[in-house]
Amino acid sequence: MNDQPLEPPLWEQMAQRSAELPQGERLQKVLAATGYGSRRICEDLIAAGRVTVNDEVAILGRRVDAVNDLVAVDGAPIGVRPDFVYYLLNKPVGVGTTARDTHQRPTVIELVPTTPRVFSVGRLDVDTEGLLLLTNDGNLANRIAHPSHGIEKEYLVEVSGGQVSAGAIRALRDGVELEDGMSAPAKVSQPEPGVLRITIHEGRNRQVRRMCEAVGHRVTRLVRTRIGPISDRSLQPGMWRDLSSDEWRAVTESVAVATAPTDASSTIDARE
Repeated sequence: MNDQPLEPPLWEQMAQRSAELPQGERLQKVLAATGYGSRRICEDLIAAGRVTVNDEVAILGRRVDAVNDLVAVDGAPIGVRPDFVYYLLNKPVGVGTTARDTHQRPTVIELVPTTPRVFSVGRLDVDTEGLLLLTNDGNLANRIAHPSHGIEKEYLVEVSGGQVSAGAIRALRDGVELEDGMSAPAKVSQPEPGVLRITIHEGRNRQVRRMCEAVGHRVTRLVRTRIGPISDRSLQPGMWRDLSSDEWRAVTESVAVATAPTDASSTIDARE
């Protein structure tokens, strides 16, 4: 007679293993809801080891807590928490990016919904217009704005003095001497005389304006047209919209793979 206890049925073993897993939404359901494809495709992502939960490789059957768990695909976090919002605003001239303006000027916070409370990702000078991200996701905001992640910002720049010389454009591309050190190399083109398209990954105070002044051209109008992979020519000044799930994923992935800039003097609070 065998005194060994009988092994529980397979269904009972599976139920026990499931009970031992973290509770919440099934991981593949969460991934599908954030735009990564069908649940079958998301299951394949998990099985391939490309998904982590709180920095641990996830397994099929994993459940996640939408409030507390950090889920990432190929190292890029995804927006699991339902209370996070992400707005894209076309900031007009004359509007500040601080929560309260000391000169009683309007602020970007007044142009978007009052709840939940959001803040701008980086800043634009009052005289600068163009695209600005606002969110209540502090972790993503810091990763986008911080210069160590090197996310590109593109500007359309109107300057005084007409045609910008080839030598001046070359200097801007190579880096120019500013009072706080050399600027990093930039992408620069001149689509028409007196109009430059400048792409930088730094975020120093009024950097584009100072770069242009360094080569003898005063900026008369400055418009940010792109933040990483995000652009929108149809968004009118003063208008805002939610980021789509594809845009959100694109910007988080761009932060994850961005190359760090060579200049360490940039700050996340700088303005253009």
